[in-house]
Amino acid sequence: MPVLNEEGFLEAAVRTILAQDYEGEKEIVLALGPSRDRSNDIAADLAEQDARVRLVENPARDIPAGLNAAIAASKYPVVVRVDAHSELTPDYTRLGVAALQREEATNVGGIMRAAGRSPVQRAIARGYNSPYGLGGGAYHGDGTPGIAESAYLGIFRREAIEAVGGYDPSILRGEDWELNLRIRRASGIIWFEPALKVTYWPRASFRDLAKQFFATGTWRAVLVRRYGRANPWRFFAPGALVISLTVSVVSLVLFLFGALSWASWWLLLLPLAGYVAGVLFATLRIPEQQGVQDRLLTAATLVTMHLSWGTGFLRGILLGGGRVVDRSRA
Repeated sequence: MPVLNEEGFLEAAVRTILAQDYEGEKEIVLALGPSRDRSNDIAADLAEQDARVRLVENPARDIPAGLNAAIAASKYPVVVRVDAHSELTPDYTRLGVAALQREEATNVGGIMRAAGRSPVQRAIARGYNSPYGLGGGAYHGDGTPGIAESAYLGIFRREAIEAVGGYDPSILRGEDWELNLRIRRASGIIWFEPALKVTYWPRASFRDLAKQFFATGTWRAVLVRRYGRANPWRFFAPGALVISLTVSVVSLVLFLFGALSWASWWLLLLPLAGYVAGVLFATLRIPEQQGVQDRLLTAATLVTMHLSWGTGFLRGILLGGGRVVDRSRA
């Protein structure tokens, strides 16, 4: 588990791991970044209370580097990648290891079910849980077991991670997808097992959500530059959306100043009108909403997700990843 500024979530996450009903031996290796809150003190307390909790340093602070350090310090043949913002159900490890063996898989992942405490965080969770928000991987919603493109978190055979060289420390976001791509290219099997359930606590403000999704979009573009058509088409959609909406807005301004005639302007406005209609449709379809406020917050979540991701994607296509990182937890 990589840890950085997680004082509000770390103890609960670790407690759910200690409470796993898996009968085999286990350890928890926390890779501690340079947190500015009490995360490292909490980690030290947990390690003092339970010898199965071990600590390693992650001065680079980035997730892939932390994961590599934790895996290198671990000793068992199955590696379970966990997140400090997540809480596992008690049967997660047992069911995951059983699927790993039954399917002769290389990596097994389950369903990420986002949850929230405040109205804004609950709206962001609805965006995570809906195809209208993230619009892709099976692990964001219910589904049937089967071979998958990638996995949320992951329960790995240790030798498979080592065979492909571990996580790529140069990929600061999207590291899971990139690792799973290399595993698949090495003839490994990524298996989706919906019986595995993980509660994920997303960002609690639109500002932090925008930072996170801008970084995610940027690094997805880096993966597109590196791996080309190995990337699913859906990853191109947010960038295309941003370009289309920009054309519509510029066209509207030109029309208002008399630089465009009605005959050409209304055609250029179609992307903006279509997007607004799509967001309205989505807010009517997404479940677990109570009243107008929830629907407005859901609409704001979708727009923030789409435009932040798409803008970051275009930045990454043009300029690469650079040192763009997710600062929403700093």
